[in-house]
Amino acid sequence: MTVTIVGSQLGDEGKGALVDIWGGDADVVVRYQGGDNAGHTVVQDGTEYKLSLVPSGAIRGKVGVLGNGCVVNPETLFDELDTLRDQGLEPDVRLARRAHVILPYHRVLDGIEEEAKSDDDLAAGTTGRGIGPTYEDKAGRRGIRVGDLLDPDVLRDRLEYAVPQKRALAEEIYGLDVENSEHADAFDIDHLFATYREYGERLKSESMTVNAGEFLSDKHTSDDELLFEGAQGTSIDIDHGIYPYVTSSNPTAGGAAVGTGVAPTVIGQGEVVGIVKAYLSRVGTGPLPTELDGTDSEEELADFIREKGGEFGTVTGRPRRIGWLDMPMLRHAARANGFTGIAVNHIDVLAGLDEINVGHAYEREGEELLTMPATTERWGECEPVLKSFEPWDEVDWAAVAEEGYDAIPANAREYLDYISDEMSTPIYAVGIGPGRDETVVLDNPFEQ
Repeated sequence: MTVTIVGSQLGDEGKGALVDIWGGDADVVVRYQGGDNAGHTVVQDGTEYKLSLVPSGAIRGKVGVLGNGCVVNPETLFDELDTLRDQGLEPDVRLARRAHVILPYHRVLDGIEEEAKSDDDLAAGTTGRGIGPTYEDKAGRRGIRVGDLLDPDVLRDRLEYAVPQKRALAEEIYGLDVENSEHADAFDIDHLFATYREYGERLKSESMTVNAGEFLSDKHTSDDELLFEGAQGTSIDIDHGIYPYVTSSNPTAGGAAVGTGVAPTVIGQGEVVGIVKAYLSRVGTGPLPTELDGTDSEEELADFIREKGGEFGTVTGRPRRIGWLDMPMLRHAARANGFTGIAVNHIDVLAGLDEINVGHAYEREGEELLTMPATTERWGECEPVLKSFEPWDEVDWAAVAEEGYDAIPANAREYLDYISDEMSTPIYAVGIGPGRDETVVLDNPFEQ
């Protein structure tokens, strides 16, 4: 069986906690897109593990796979693996040979290009990790793949083709004096060849690379349980999100097939679970109709939610923008992904507020819209049509976790019922804290 976990909003929905919980019933946990811009925080036995590339299931001792849809920074990967080993874990992580590799010049160009876009308010809020430029090279057929690191002759050929182009871009378009800058090594073929050949030797010595589609299909045929883990969220999907304020890959459920080599008919016969945060958060620029940023009281409320919910980027530490739950965004996600269930996180963060609202619909030019417009410009013209809910008090959430769903405050359950009804999808879990024991599980997707 397969279970695919998808972010329903703009990323940061708390996917890692659910992957960690349900990953206990999986044999293999697979990331199908993104790179080390995707932060996951997993808490186990009081220990917090911050992951940006290693699949969350590694904390549970599962086989982790980075699929061909991922872009991989070997330095980040080995740093994370070594850190986890220092913490007493023995993660088993495999890389798709078709996955593309992030090189130092990608990171340099990412920072330069994002700074240039900021002048035109087109910055996507990237982490500067080189994700976008790596996907650009993939589409431009000048990328370097994990499999290339295993063959020194191929690696050298790929570098000799790509690096002069990148150096010219940095120097002639962006005016960087490469030779006299701190980034000289990032554009030096000999230095890159020596460094990445060494990474290839380590990958080979630890038998970490696989033909992902074949590897995963064999696991599925052998009746292993597969959990597919998306990074970021539906509304920053490059095809279905708020373009151009998007990531460079497909976090939506369809990306699980494309990004792993597992057939769409296999993915489609499994469960697809959407992860929903009980309010909205976002790092980066672009419209956000339900954002709390108007009056002093709204900004004070946003600060309260941000601090209580720990709304600071896992990778960057940047404070996230805060808004009320956006239901048109969630309806769009439910349609695009075909959710069979949802998990709603962070209802505890909203406890104790004087008011709780939801953007039930949008109003644009006198018309009510129940889902997101296709273009970001039209989305930016939308005003939220708010629906109010009775607030709920702060409670002993640890006791709620022990007692189950009926112990959740009645007003919070009404809020959850509304989300479920509007998305036409049952609730599989409710997150009331960051730890594994702070999630109320109603259904296990592996048992559906």
